[in-house]
Amino acid sequence: MISLATLKRNKPKAPRIIIYGDAGIGKTTFAVSAPDPVVIQTEDGLGPLDVTSFPLASSYEDVMDMLASLFTEEHEFQTLVLDSLDWLEPLIWQRVCQNNKVESIERLGFGKGYVEAIYHWRAFFDGITALRDHKNMTIIMTAHNEIKRVEDPTLPAYDRHDLKLHKRASAIAEEFADIILFASAPVNTVSEDAGYKSTRIRAVAGSGERIMHSVGQPAFLAKSRFPLPPTMPLSWKAFAQALTGESKESKAA
Repeated sequence: MISLATLKRNKPKAPRIIIYGDAGIGKTTFAVSAPDPVVIQTEDGLGPLDVTSFPLASSYEDVMDMLASLFTEEHEFQTLVLDSLDWLEPLIWQRVCQNNKVESIERLGFGKGYVEAIYHWRAFFDGITALRDHKNMTIIMTAHNEIKRVEDPTLPAYDRHDLKLHKRASAIAEEFADIILFASAPVNTVSEDAGYKSTRIRAVAGSGERIMHSVGQPAFLAKSRFPLPPTMPLSWKAFAQALTGESKESKAA
């Protein structure tokens, strides 16, 4: 029998964040600007950034060992950055191939390899959630974007920006993430005379401002379980202010 004695008050926890977008847009810079970060690298993308990181991971086991060390050892890191999810995915596929003694995940047939990969994805997300729950660490995962076809039974099919992951992995990443931010640089279009009474549309650079979206649209995936504005400048300072409500408070004052 369940009694009222089992009730407990939910306390806000640090967010699990995914930020994705084109290469070079500023995802990693955003992530390592969070308080006291440590980086798990699955790709060599830190460049000139001055930040503490583990050695470049060469296997799924490396990544899980790094998560375990952060969980079991004493440290003062407040933020874990995983850079990036879509470079973690081949390491997971590699693990599936090793387990099944095949050269390619496709050799398992009928999508069985991708189904098995979900077991490892869940172990990874359980690991970062344990760091969030027991170490109070903010989790930031970067990913590249990919334009995917959306087949909605209530609408005509359309394209949107999405995570560059297999559809099964993308679904579980969306499930675990508290916030998914789509980083972009606004693009303008102009019409040009193409001759013979026809015109063509050409994309031109916008103002150069880089922004991130927290509310999903038909054109891109985004979400937030926290009250965030739909768009924000692509900077940790702007995001942190929006997350804590400081920007609203300062305007009200």
